[in-house]
Amino acid sequence: MLIQVILILAVVVVTVMLTRSTANARHQAIRRLLLAGFVVAAVLAIIFPDALSVLANAVGVGRGTDLLLYALVIAFVSYIATSHRRSNQLSRKITLLTRELSLAEARLSAVDESVDRLEETTSAEARATEKP
Repeated sequence: MLIQVILILAVVVVTVMLTRSTANARHQAIRRLLLAGFVVAAVLAIIFPDALSVLANAVGVGRGTDLLLYALVIAFVSYIATSHRRSNQLSRKITLLTRELSLAEARLSAVDESVDRLEETTSAEARATEKP
């Protein structure tokens, strides 16, 4: 029963964190702290494998490997959601850059045409003044 509450809370926390903007330094600091916490937890689980089983039994899971699996599922869902959001942001940026590039090329093309017409007019005027 306790593990169900913990897992539901973990999913809710991950969902809230992933739906918020990540553009500021605070979110980067949180991600770094979570990464450091993950590294510490992984090292402790490797050094003391029985502790994972004790923790699993304390929260109502039969084995430490099951608890590890639940944690990995939450981490995987977080990774997928983060990657999806990042992909959408990159797609929007590429679309904006493509639009800006197209508009810039259109402006340059219009300027090139104006320069060509000006050169033609200037050379025609120069020829007209040289003939008499």
